[in-house]
Amino acid sequence: TSHLVASTIPNCKAYDPAFAGEMAVIVDHGMREMLVEQKDVFYYVTLMNENYAQPDLPTGAEADVVKGCYKFASYIRSSDEGYSLKSLKKITLLGSGAILTEVVKAAQLLAEQGVNVTVYSVTSWSELARDGRACLHRQMAGDASAPMPFIAQQLQASSGPIIAATDYVCAVPESVRAFLPADRHYLTLGTDGFGRSDTRAALRGYFGVDAASIVRAALGQLA
Repeated sequence: TSHLVASTIPNCKAYDPAFAGEMAVIVDHGMREMLVEQKDVFYYVTLMNENYAQPDLPTGAEADVVKGCYKFASYIRSSDEGYSLKSLKKITLLGSGAILTEVVKAAQLLAEQGVNVTVYSVTSWSELARDGRACLHRQMAGDASAPMPFIAQQLQASSGPIIAATDYVCAVPESVRAFLPADRHYLTLGTDGFGRSDTRAALRGYFGVDAASIVRAALGQLA
């Protein structure tokens, strides 16, 4: 629930990076805001001590990392393996922190089954939600120049149902539901319930946020 609590503090910027490249961008931006620009903000950043591969940050993704979300990759089974590109089912997966690695594994498994998957890394659910509320307030005030929420802009590059998976309670990814495209179903997977002591793999399976659970959820949405 830590990111849920952090989202209630107006000058707290909470981030849940998955990779070293994301962390570097966030720390650099935070140092500049707090020390150079002297803004009245502070940062809450959650990191894991789990060992996994650290891919390069996509070129030009730095600004999107700070805003809270960027397109990580697309996974698709080639048409020469018995699938027509037009007949492929499509789904969008969102993930943050260490669970993004499970999302990527799920995307790879789904692609093997003929599903076109777009994966987004969400670096900050609370920043996305704040941006969405700010855009909504401008729209309600009659501001014709009010932009589309950033998360909605990002998702224009994908299609199909949207599934979000995190290491936190579902209320964290639920915070952006109001700002997503209305015509796309949104399902959140989280770790609601009492804490448990076990291996990471067992805990992720128990709470339904591991790759296998994400695949089942995705196939269920597509069905």
